[in-house]
Amino acid sequence: MASSEAITSTEFIRHHLTNLTFGRHLDGRWGMAQSGEEAAEMGVMAVHVDSLFWSFTLGVLFLWIFRRVAKSVTSAQPGMMQNFVEWIVEFIDGNVRDSFSGKNDLIAPMALTLFCWVFLMNLMDLVPVEVLPRALELVGIHFQKVVPSTDPNITFGLALSVFTLMIYYSIKVKGIGGFAAELTMQPFEAKNPVLKILFIPVNFFLEFVSMVAKPISHSLRLFGNMYAGEMIFILISLMFGAGVTLTLFGGVLQFIWAVFHILIITLQAFIFMVLTIVYMDMAHQHH
Repeated sequence: MASSEAITSTEFIRHHLTNLTFGRHLDGRWGMAQSGEEAAEMGVMAVHVDSLFWSFTLGVLFLWIFRRVAKSVTSAQPGMMQNFVEWIVEFIDGNVRDSFSGKNDLIAPMALTLFCWVFLMNLMDLVPVEVLPRALELVGIHFQKVVPSTDPNITFGLALSVFTLMIYYSIKVKGIGGFAAELTMQPFEAKNPVLKILFIPVNFFLEFVSMVAKPISHSLRLFGNMYAGEMIFILISLMFGAGVTLTLFGGVLQFIWAVFHILIITLQAFIFMVLTIVYMDMAHQHH
């Protein structure tokens, strides 16, 4: 990409919001998209290489850190990293105990994984906008979005995984009949058999909409907040190179927003985790 002084602000923003996309071109060949337009033409089968790379890399980093601490854990003189990891584990365990009333050994590890993974993905938002894209341009990679949680494919993938588990445990705990009754016998109830039958489609519609809304809101809440934060960082970066005064002012704004954003990235990871626990609790409840 040319320097930000040589392109318009719109082109600069569009460039930084374009994923490194692999897919099938209109002429039938497979390869990387060279522009946002080419990426859009590849359709739903295209793969956002940068989002997948950074999300998997951060997931492996999380596993490596926790495994390393677990292998070297000691009660004699724990180090700073062990204390930090133990604090996170206790924090997550406390939230699971407070919000989950069922019995399932999967919930706490899943909550821990989601919180740490989403937090690390969000944390990439604090990397200066131009650093990694500029560095990767040297090896011929012209597009790079380094914050996976600003990609709806990633957030929807996480939310749909949680939703699939919710459906699975709803059927496992309540049975197919109990799950079907949960969708058709509430919120409207009646002792009259005719009214009960008439209420079934109404109840199903209401419960189905409520059920489908869970993964949509779960994913879009994380995506929307992180995308907005990234957009603000990009807009602030436009000030750099536009004169000494604007550069200094942009630096101050970027520092202030980065400090405030630490709260946002942590809060969004926490909310995503808590909603997961709540959804799993709903799946284990009997009505």
